[in-house]
Amino acid sequence: MPSRAPHVGGTMGAGTAAGPPTPVDSTTRLMGVEEEYLVVDPKTRAVVPCAAPVLELATAELGECAAAEITKFQVEGKTPPCADLSELLEHLRRMRSTMGAAAARLGLGVMASGTPVLGDVVPPPINEHPRYELGVRTYRALHDEQSVCAGHVHVHLPDRERALLVSNHLRPWLPVLIALMANSPFWMGRDTGYASWRTLTWGKWPVAGPPPYFDSAADFDRLIAVLTESGVLVDPGTIFWDVRPSARLPTLEVRVTDVPATAEESALLAALVRALVVVALAEVERGDRGPRVSPELLRAAYWRAARDGLDGHGIDPGTGRLMTITDLVDDLIARVRDGLEEFGDLDAVTALLARLRASGGGAQRQRAAHVRRGSFEDVVDFQLRQTVSGTLTSPQDLKAANP
Repeated sequence: MPSRAPHVGGTMGAGTAAGPPTPVDSTTRLMGVEEEYLVVDPKTRAVVPCAAPVLELATAELGECAAAEITKFQVEGKTPPCADLSELLEHLRRMRSTMGAAAARLGLGVMASGTPVLGDVVPPPINEHPRYELGVRTYRALHDEQSVCAGHVHVHLPDRERALLVSNHLRPWLPVLIALMANSPFWMGRDTGYASWRTLTWGKWPVAGPPPYFDSAADFDRLIAVLTESGVLVDPGTIFWDVRPSARLPTLEVRVTDVPATAEESALLAALVRALVVVALAEVERGDRGPRVSPELLRAAYWRAARDGLDGHGIDPGTGRLMTITDLVDDLIARVRDGLEEFGDLDAVTALLARLRASGGGAQRQRAAHVRRGSFEDVVDFQLRQTVSGTLTSPQDLKAANP
């Protein structure tokens, strides 16, 4: 069951070993990021079930900002809540470098990829915990492909009623976020033909993918009660919709994307999500409950975004029109411009987005690493380097790294 039992993701409103959080006030929309990484043997380049010793070493420095995941192949890093984008980026870089250093002390590495590039991962070794055991009994072979890694963004929004109405406004933009951060083209030594294979595997779960449209918190609670009583949910932690009010934190959680390849991409994602939330919240306050986007068109838009990533076309779920990803991203920036300007993030986001477009998305860069010699080992080596460096790598740098 791909939900964390021994810990709670995110730390909104609480201090951590990575530093005290920014003080909360009524005008601040704090944001925090959770990232899942795969533990890799740098000699074989395969994922290995060695998360526990890596986590033990990383926890000495990161405290509760380092955590276990469902499988023994994975570790998770969590930032403290941040108001400032540069502060968040600093935490992301430190978190990755610390995880990487802990792994290196054991002769291992950590890799930010949505799916394993190499390794025998079916079925994955599941961590021992009563809740995970219940999940395995309930969901059975759905766990076979759970060695996948996502990036989650939390935005401080303690009012559940408003959070769910904001979720309605976010639904049309989720496919664009998938395309921007697509970082899982390979699965166990095979090119899937998709930019985000994780998105496709994740959609198999009974309560996953884009959230439904909710008229109110009471509407949400009624549906959750039915799903729980019918045995579809083990507990509130198994609500895997891509936007959800956190069950334990005063946040709205957006969990739609692959784990971004670099810290810079994670920071870009967080800034865009916070701006989407801020803009949507202003519309909610004016009485707008959000557009009723067709579930069928939204599902189709998910599929196209997962297939093409940042290099191709996508579907506007509001109109059904096929558009270039470039145009859809431009529409997203136009949508969130006021939110970005409110926090002083517009220039930084513009610069990061320009670098991402120049370097190519995570899936494009993985394929570029593979195509030079047809080597999946080269892909893993490249992913290990950019995970820890945290910096977007240009095509020129990629060529130098793979002579």
